[in-house]
Amino acid sequence: MTWTKTAEAKQILNKEIGTVIKDWGGKLPIALAYPNSYYVAMSSLALQILYTRFNARPDVVCERVFWDQGGWQAGRPLRSLETQQRVDEFAVWAFTISYEMDFFNVVEMLRQAGVPPLAADRDERWPLLIAGGPGITMNPETMGPFFDAIVIGEGEEVVDLLVETILDVGDDHRSDLLAALDCIEGVYVPQLVAAWRGRWADDNGAPASRRIKRLWVRDLERFPTISSLYTPDTEFGGLHLMEIARGCGRGCRFCLAGYVYRPPREQPLELLLDWAKEGLKHRDKVGLISAAVSDHSQIDELAIRLRQLGAKLSVSSMRVDPISVPLVRGLRESGAQTLTIAPEAGSQRLRDVINKTQTEQQILEAVDLADTLNFPQLKFYFMIGHPGETDDDIQALVDLTLAAKSRFRRRLVINATPYVPKAHTPFQWEAMTDIPTFQRRQKFIQRSLGRHNVAVRADSPQWAAVQAVLARGDRRLAPVLLAMEQLSIAAFDRALAAHGLSQRDFLDAREPGAPQPWDIVESGVSSSYFQFEQRHALRAETGLSCPPTSSGCLTCGTCDTDWAYRDNGGVPIKSKGPWRAQDWRPASTPIPLLG
Repeated sequence: MTWTKTAEAKQILNKEIGTVIKDWGGKLPIALAYPNSYYVAMSSLALQILYTRFNARPDVVCERVFWDQGGWQAGRPLRSLETQQRVDEFAVWAFTISYEMDFFNVVEMLRQAGVPPLAADRDERWPLLIAGGPGITMNPETMGPFFDAIVIGEGEEVVDLLVETILDVGDDHRSDLLAALDCIEGVYVPQLVAAWRGRWADDNGAPASRRIKRLWVRDLERFPTISSLYTPDTEFGGLHLMEIARGCGRGCRFCLAGYVYRPPREQPLELLLDWAKEGLKHRDKVGLISAAVSDHSQIDELAIRLRQLGAKLSVSSMRVDPISVPLVRGLRESGAQTLTIAPEAGSQRLRDVINKTQTEQQILEAVDLADTLNFPQLKFYFMIGHPGETDDDIQALVDLTLAAKSRFRRRLVINATPYVPKAHTPFQWEAMTDIPTFQRRQKFIQRSLGRHNVAVRADSPQWAAVQAVLARGDRRLAPVLLAMEQLSIAAFDRALAAHGLSQRDFLDAREPGAPQPWDIVESGVSSSYFQFEQRHALRAETGLSCPPTSSGCLTCGTCDTDWAYRDNGGVPIKSKGPWRAQDWRPASTPIPLLG
């Protein structure tokens, strides 16, 4: 079996471009783990950025480790890809976690490696376990008992300090190393903080003295946010990926990324073009990544110049208020078969509730553009179960889709995925919609649209509820995860019940402003700001957004004066005040379809 896995690893490596294989002599060995399959992991730009950052250091050897489905049950040792070294032989095991549902895989990987899953049961004989990534960074409490340290926020700038601390302090005594890591801004050491008991307090009941400040990169252009590894064995295997911007200022109230990655920052146009030229040596298609690709201030020129370089284009997501015609045209010229639009909700009232300010007119103008450019398929992405949603909003979703169907002459697909409330958003205190309501509304959508030949994809409400439990959980869930022998909803519910818990303990509404487990993280956005936005949502009113320049605003609490007034030499400027979300809406002029 070991020989077979080694042969498979060699086959994978033979297809890769950019693999780094180093001699271990005199270097700190770090296993960089992604808790999912190689196919999924290798489309993660975060994994590639970290791999490059670690291996850029001459005193580090970094190798990748992936979830080996069935490996724990089969008794296979968990090994690195590059040299097939057992993971328990590494000094550091660093996880990047993108999705809460991968928490199950984390536990399975620890068991497969023969490493005690709980940090309290490990000492210096075992690898130091560090985690980061959007799946864990804003609420680290669910997985806190498993990790020695958790990086909160964007980790690029803290990589060197982490490595230097580990090398300088050493790991002869784990307690000394944990104490040193605890002194690094943005690094959370759960073992040194008493568990949340309805509020944050120390073991003597006194209020906790420290929150963990979220890290964010001020000078994004210092870091090449681009592909460093290429393989055909992944979803985006034919792309050179480029993160063109980080963060989003739109202020959609459901969106974790819109708050985790504040303030919005973008990479300069000329730098992106230089990166694209290098990437085109390996791939003929460039994948543009950001929370909202079309919000880049120079997206039209970027799309035009990339096409002039001969690049085919692909995008992660974009808005229609306004839509970038050169970008959409570039996608179609590049052979894109599907244009994806995310209305998120069917009615304007509900879009105002969630602060998604695009209008029906703008959505339908984008549909007309897709039809004019002869896209074979149009896809709508909706969430159902938003706070305040009614059956009328679901009927509006159907009506909007049918209006699009009447204007688009080819295949129309919609995705109706259940909304999961997340920490550090204005909806963090809201209840999750119950499963029967999800199911009833999904069935209504399927019946109403199926007869019109609209393909409806509806994600599982049951698994969405599990995700919400993990996203809004605390340390009580650690023994629940350990108790699971197999992954199923029934097994999860049994494990919860065995520990005196239920899903509703985590899914029900919470008092606005009440202390939460994730308050240990200082996201930058104040609780009062979230409550302000929540009150606007209750009135179906749009709220605030980051200014398009992210300059001159100190409203939500994320920015300091050095950042807010950076374009004015650090001197406060006269401002129009906080931007309303509708300020993003352009004048209602027709979109030039073929100009």
